[in-house]
Amino acid sequence: MLDSLMADLPARLAEIAPFIAIGFAAQIVDGALGMAFGVITQTLLVSVVGVAPAAASASVHLVELFTTGTSGLSHIWHRNVNWGLFWRLVPTGIVGGVTGAYLLSSIDASVAKPFVMIYLAGIGAYLLFRAIRMRKPSFEDPRFTAPLALAGGFLDAAGGGGWGPVVTSNLLVQGGEPAKTIGTVNTAEFLLTASISAAFIATIGLSAFTSATVGLIIGGVVAAPFGALFAKRMKPRVLLTAVSIVLIATSAFSVWKSWPIF
Repeated sequence: MLDSLMADLPARLAEIAPFIAIGFAAQIVDGALGMAFGVITQTLLVSVVGVAPAAASASVHLVELFTTGTSGLSHIWHRNVNWGLFWRLVPTGIVGGVTGAYLLSSIDASVAKPFVMIYLAGIGAYLLFRAIRMRKPSFEDPRFTAPLALAGGFLDAAGGGGWGPVVTSNLLVQGGEPAKTIGTVNTAEFLLTASISAAFIATIGLSAFTSATVGLIIGGVVAAPFGALFAKRMKPRVLLTAVSIVLIATSAFSVWKSWPIF
């Protein structure tokens, strides 16, 4: 039996290699900038690899359970976490996420998605403006957190992504220090994702756990420590610029894909 498994190993690795590459690339961006894993992986799975949208969405949520855990540990190791902010985000984030997961079958969250993305593109433009004008870094502890986490958790579950773009970008607008904000949001996302995944598994089971999921997990887990390191080492101005560009690009693409007139 072992010989048979070893003989099939090269073929199995070749089958999941594209998913490993997608997971690695997406997690590098997400770990360093605090957003875009779901957008990148789902877009590439559907548009490039040809995975059905529903299967891609389910796979991404299961994968994030592993990638956010690894990424969170890496950010903790590099001291990128503001624990006071972490505990202000987690409770309402979980409430929003679980609520979104259970309501997904009865509401059409995609209707509001273009408007949310337009808002996020505007936030990205504002952050880019701030990054260009930044001379000496000056940061403060964000105060508007609980309602923000509630909205971010709900959109992440019901809308197929949103925790990173919504929460990270708005905390940065409030003056949060980029590396600490990104590390805290990534670390909090593990508890959020665990809650959302449990809610999804309770309703749809483990049917989405496929070879694509395995490849994404491998790539994402391998990349997670590098993303946390980049977030720690990059200068605040560079980090803020990178966040704004990714936010504008992903939001504009999502609007283009979801708006009926397009």
